[in-house]
Amino acid sequence: MFEDQDYPNPKRDNSRSNLHADSENCFGLCCVALPFAASADFAIDKDAGKPCPNLQSDFRCSIHKSLRQQGFKGCTVFECFGAGQKVSKVTFGGVDWREDPEMASEMFNVFPIMHQLHEMLWYLTEALSLKASRPIHKELSYALDETERLSQLSSNSLMELDVPSHRAAVNALLLRTSELVWTESCRQQKNSKRSKRIDHQRADLIGANRRGADLRGANLRGAYLIAANLRGADLRAADLIGADLRDADLRGADLTESIFLTQVQINSAKGDAHTKLPYLLSRPTHWSALSKKQI
Repeated sequence: MFEDQDYPNPKRDNSRSNLHADSENCFGLCCVALPFAASADFAIDKDAGKPCPNLQSDFRCSIHKSLRQQGFKGCTVFECFGAGQKVSKVTFGGVDWREDPEMASEMFNVFPIMHQLHEMLWYLTEALSLKASRPIHKELSYALDETERLSQLSSNSLMELDVPSHRAAVNALLLRTSELVWTESCRQQKNSKRSKRIDHQRADLIGANRRGADLRGANLRGAYLIAANLRGADLRAADLIGADLRDADLRGADLTESIFLTQVQINSAKGDAHTKLPYLLSRPTHWSALSKKQI
């Protein structure tokens, strides 16, 4: 789909600064559009299109600093990748959803579609930043700019968009990127005896003990690593796209140079001051408290 195209965009922001949530400029869309059910992640039930009771008139969260303590852990592991402000400021021209009930419903329907597009923008921007992906930079560049173009469509066009087909084409490029990173990782591991890549794609590793494991360059795409023991594991250059890291123990683990890892995944896991992260990701504040308790 993208191989024979050239779609240069000199204004591209490779820092991904525009792919982070900004609740004040998105009118708190994620706190209204999305539903959630009372569970370990949410203290209450909330229907789609209904404002969360913690959402203030200025679109800030009244319990932002104590979300985990008050039973809203799910809010701390959600990232819209900047889709909220794109919908609010671009698609609907800065119209507040409170001003027009009919438009509000349309905004809420467009938001999940935009979320998917912006998630793809995040991964494609990362792929382009990797030296190993240079052989396919042209295809990645076009895919990125085409995805951005789609995100600029009107609300009606967005709702008619075949997102699964576009995602499949993007995913094919991300898979190629992953293989190139693995090949480069092998080249750098001069003393490694490994000849085959560890493949745990979509594997059920819930609660698995992989403490201290050598998982360099492993394919962990979509793996279920819930509550897995990855303490001290070497995850450098591992592909973690879509991996479920909820409550995974990452204390002392090395995730530097891992690819397609997001802040959401890190926020859902457990780590400490010795956990090594990719440079664009931040150490969650709750890790400090967990470290003191010796989780």
